[in-house]
Amino acid sequence: MEMESQQQQQPATKNQISKHLRWFLMALNFAIMVIGSTVSPLLLRLYFLKGGSRKWLSGWLQTGGWPLIFIPLAISYAHRRGGGGGGGTKLYLMTPPLFLACTVLGLLIGLDDYLYAYGMSYLPVSTSSILISTQLGFTALFAFFIVKQKFTSFSTNAVVLLSIGAVMLGLHASGDRPEGESNTLYYLGFAMTLAAAVLYAFILPLVELTYAKAKQVVSYTLVMEMQLVMGFFATVFCTVGMLVSKDFQAISREARDFVLGEVRYYVLLVWSAILWQFFFLGTVGAIFYGSALLAGIIIAVLIPVAEVLAVIFFHESFSGGKGVALVLALWGLASYFYGEFLESKKKKPVVEPGLLDSANN
Repeated sequence: MEMESQQQQQPATKNQISKHLRWFLMALNFAIMVIGSTVSPLLLRLYFLKGGSRKWLSGWLQTGGWPLIFIPLAISYAHRRGGGGGGGTKLYLMTPPLFLACTVLGLLIGLDDYLYAYGMSYLPVSTSSILISTQLGFTALFAFFIVKQKFTSFSTNAVVLLSIGAVMLGLHASGDRPEGESNTLYYLGFAMTLAAAVLYAFILPLVELTYAKAKQVVSYTLVMEMQLVMGFFATVFCTVGMLVSKDFQAISREARDFVLGEVRYYVLLVWSAILWQFFFLGTVGAIFYGSALLAGIIIAVLIPVAEVLAVIFFHESFSGGKGVALVLALWGLASYFYGEFLESKKKKPVVEPGLLDSANN
């Protein structure tokens, strides 16, 4: 009876759900990742364009929405409790070693948030997107060494196409330095954004490695707990930076001077925190149901989308080279998912559909 109760409490892992359900959940995480990764950079750039200047605050916003994860975690807990766990249902699933690993990852993410925010303060969205696109190549490299990522002809084709697209974007990036900005600040922003791309490319396979080395059943509930812990410590890292740079004292003054108005200033900050959380939660979900390489490919393919949105909202130029890069990015993503589809057809589901919340130990 005790064993049955434990089984009813424990959510299913990605290998214990049907093929179709796994694809649905992967698509769901892909959707929230699309929203977060395309809109969040625009809000961040809008903040700087309309009078914002606090880089630590901008970094803080990227993970400051971590309490939102309590909502799906509460739903998951209620579902497990109602599924037969009763009073014996664990409030959380994470073990101390996993908590420690997520703490370290969170601090690295906090550093990456600051580097990215610093770069965005001096670069147009189009240029920062170009630099972030280099993340795919670094993700593939780190994934190969850290988690022994196996490459298929389809995933290799996707990496090559997206890399070519990134190079084409780079060739058309000249002459976009904002008016009145010094070369020193422009290239400093350039270096910071590139460093952010490399660091996040290193973090993605580390998250996948953490799943593999967890020494416990890794369910999506546990994945959300991990994201909550990583988001918390990333926010703590940026909070310390805000205290040192006195960002908290500057917020009210900055709000009064904001071009769009004080109310819209705070609305912008709140929505930035929410949508950045979409990005991070979607990313860890993409890693859980796919791989670090898949997460890197999704991030890369959405970069041209951000380019298009920047053209629409910020009136940035959109050259023919950017159009070709967009086509290559979409082609690369289609190639990767077609390869995944062929691979999934070779595998049989472990359990029948509808058993998402029942473990099969």
